Amino acid sequence: MFGTDGAKIELKKRLLNQFNLHTIIRLPSGVFSPYTSISTNILFFDKTRRTEKIWFYRVDTPSAYKAFSKTRPMTLEHFTNCAEWWNNRREIQDPDSETFKAKSFTVDEIINRGYDLDLCGYPSANEEVLSFPEMLKEIKTTQEHYVALTSRINARLEKISVLLQNIGGDVV
Repeated sequence: MFGTDGAKIELKKRLLNQFNLHTIIRLPSGVFSPYTSISTNILFFDKTRRTEKIWFYRVDTPSAYKAFSKTRPMTLEHFTNCAEWWNNRREIQDPDSETFKAKSFTVDEIINRGYDLDLCGYPSANEEVLSFPEMLKEIKTTQEHYVALTSRINARLEKISVLLQNIGGDVV
């Protein structure tokens, strides 16, 4: 549904012209892990009329989770905010990025975007670009951390060697 080749665009044209695709719920990655890593979306449509407007809503991973998985699956409670939004639809700006958590788009907007339905997606992490002095400071701090860590490891290895010598073990 989110590709740009001819067959996928034709399928989207047909879906928008022959059905009322009124809502797309975007799910976070890992929902079906380990079985697939494919992004999952739930499409709600009926055959009442042509599509005029599509609402997009993004279900975010809870802050207590790194990601959903087989051992930490998505449950019905993860849809609570979506269910509350469903009957009182409004745009929701993502406070941490320039993206939207919920927003509607007209069919004309979708067509002008080349039938792109990849909207209200998950923000991607931005790489922080440091100035040269900041980068040098960061490298020095990291290097100091590793030197201190190496020193602690060597001290413990020395203690282990002494213990092994005391009990008659071979030390390499």
